Amino acid sequence: MQVLDRRKAMSITPLFRLAFRPFFLGACVLAALAIPLWLLALGGRTGSWQPAGGWLAWHRHELLFGFGLAIIAGFLLTAVQTWTGRPGISGKALALLAGLWLAARLGWLVNVHWPLLAVLELTFPLAVAAVMGWSLWQVKQKRNYPIVLVLALLTVADALSLYGLLRNDAGLQRQSVLTGLWLVAAMMGLIGGRVIPFFTQRGLGRVEAVKPWAWLDLTLLGGSLLIAVLYAVGPALGASPWIGLLFAALGLGHLIRLFRWHDRGLWRVPLLWSLHLAYGWLAVACLGMALWHIGAPLNPSLAVHALTIGAMGGLILAMIARVSLGHTGRPLQPSSGMTLAFVLLNLACVCRVMLVLVWPSAALWLAGLCWSVGLGLYLWRYGPMLWQARVDGHPG
Repeated sequence: MQVLDRRKAMSITPLFRLAFRPFFLGACVLAALAIPLWLLALGGRTGSWQPAGGWLAWHRHELLFGFGLAIIAGFLLTAVQTWTGRPGISGKALALLAGLWLAARLGWLVNVHWPLLAVLELTFPLAVAAVMGWSLWQVKQKRNYPIVLVLALLTVADALSLYGLLRNDAGLQRQSVLTGLWLVAAMMGLIGGRVIPFFTQRGLGRVEAVKPWAWLDLTLLGGSLLIAVLYAVGPALGASPWIGLLFAALGLGHLIRLFRWHDRGLWRVPLLWSLHLAYGWLAVACLGMALWHIGAPLNPSLAVHALTIGAMGGLILAMIARVSLGHTGRPLQPSSGMTLAFVLLNLACVCRVMLVLVWPSAALWLAGLCWSVGLGLYLWRYGPMLWQARVDGHPG
């Protein structure tokens, strides 16, 4: 980096030097507060206050398109700098993008007029997809083009949710979120398939990572995208043995991956076992949906929460705990309390997916407590890293 470029980079407020900083911070604050607020609303303790679409629609929408999409944006807009060798978005442009995200979150919460909400909500994912697409196109990095496709499809799913809000159609809003969730599952499979074996190899000092099976990677990506399409157009909303077989195949594929990646040494390293457990919840979610589709007396909401809390939430916490360390110039040793945070996220999923069958109300509150405390531990230990400069004096 030239002296002038370095001086310019160092003059930027630390919070806006790379995308992971504002988006990891903002997303975790949102997620830590959203679940207690949802539980209060569920108990009728929020009075006449109603966000856009009502509390259930807000709960569904914000934990996917608010929390999940912000983390995806922070991760990808930071990683693309490494992938392409070109500087990532920073400074005023990043602050504007983060401001768009925040404005949309507030817009949903206070129920602003639909046209304004639509502009705020859709501008953010479109901008993220555009920045990613332009960055990859400049260096013709075709390997990562599917990521831009998934981002574009997530924008379409979000637009479908807004259309459901306009029509006051709760079913359409639910359909859009399920579509988006399986698009995120596709991205988790794509990114997880690259980083989990690599991180495992590096973390344990092995000579080389487990070599991927290209046919399995393509099958899992294509299968997850197909599931998302089936939700978008409708067939997956009802029980179908054929769709059940597709979910079963996806679950089996994810289990095969986990078996191939497994190394007994990973259970001594919190930054590794947290990744593997989160990916395991993805397999559980697929198999749970398979059981429901073939007629098992199982509430599909349980499988959906295995996906959202265990897989998405768990993978997010494991990834941001590692990325935040590496990109702030620190050794890859999680801060004090993060092992407990990983345990709490997994306990939250156990409570919401399993314990809720025995003690419904208590399990919901216990799951919410574990979730919020787990994310709160991340904010407590990592928040200062995100808004302060790197400890090694480098920009970024």
